Amino acid sequence: MCQMVRFYKYIIFILSRTIKSLNLREYAISKCMKQSYILLALAVMMTVTGCDFFRRLAGRPTSEYIEEKKLEILRAEEAAARERLDSLQQEQQAVRDSIAALDSLKQQGGTILNPTKLGGLFATKLESRYYIIVGTFRARSNAETLLREVADNGDYAPALISFRNGMIAVGVCPRNKIADAVAALDLVRNEAFCPSDVWILLNE
Repeated sequence: MCQMVRFYKYIIFILSRTIKSLNLREYAISKCMKQSYILLALAVMMTVTGCDFFRRLAGRPTSEYIEEKKLEILRAEEAAARERLDSLQQEQQAVRDSIAALDSLKQQGGTILNPTKLGGLFATKLESRYYIIVGTFRARSNAETLLREVADNGDYAPALISFRNGMIAVGVCPRNKIADAVAALDLVRNEAFCPSDVWILLNE
């Protein structure tokens, strides 16, 4: 009888161990299955949403934002290159205009002089690079008379220009480009106050 009880106890012990073992296995299998489902869900999310989902979660820029920034940089570089090209074309055009103006002046027998040819400027600060000189005098009163005559005309912004050699000139049409100065010279030549020996002063 004792042996039977022991045998039954032994059987119960083995069965309980087996059940526990099976329960642990089921738990391990179910846990493994849950982890598999989670990994599968993450893989699907990665496929569907890409890295941008995780970038957003981490507070980092998305691929769309990065592409937008790249486009902005490319547009800015393109605009800067276009601006440089426009500037270069304007400079080339200015050189062509200057050459054409000098050729025109040469054909007309015009003259360009630097103030150093007349001893340099004397206490006169000139704002512009070129002036058309419509008269040069030793007596200041004569220069002032011509200045008033030109000023009465109203179109030419006259100025007195003093040189170190004692001469005083009346300059009109201040310009910063030679092409503009030559064009102004053509207009001034048609005025009654303009002498035949009119010339252009180059202020350097």
